[in-house]
Amino acid sequence: MKIPASLKYTQEHEWVALAEDNVATIGITAHAQDSLGEIVYVELPELGAEFSKGEEFGSVESVKAVSELFMPVDGAVIEINGELEDAPELVNEEPYNKGWMIKIKLSDASQIAGLLDSAAYAEAINGADE
Repeated sequence: MKIPASLKYTQEHEWVALAEDNVATIGITAHAQDSLGEIVYVELPELGAEFSKGEEFGSVESVKAVSELFMPVDGAVIEINGELEDAPELVNEEPYNKGWMIKIKLSDASQIAGLLDSAAYAEAINGADE
């Protein structure tokens, strides 16, 4: 399973891509979307909403279940992926590209260091599958 080395990850299967100016893009991993199955609906927060690390910021509904989305770091929502409203299947098709969910302005960029790198995430999901 593809686990891009350029991203950071959470135990809850969110990924984070850090860009310039303390902006981060957040989505769910290929492992998460694979476990959920066919995604039929994505609920995302409002622009400007502020969240602390660990807070629920939305949910993903699949044919199997509804799964909450948890904020990997503190920040305020500056952009949402509006394409997911009409095409939630993008999360299944391209979880690391067109299937991104939100962009946030980080409150504390140092929190990125506390996230998992690709090797640690791979170990975490492989251990969970045993």
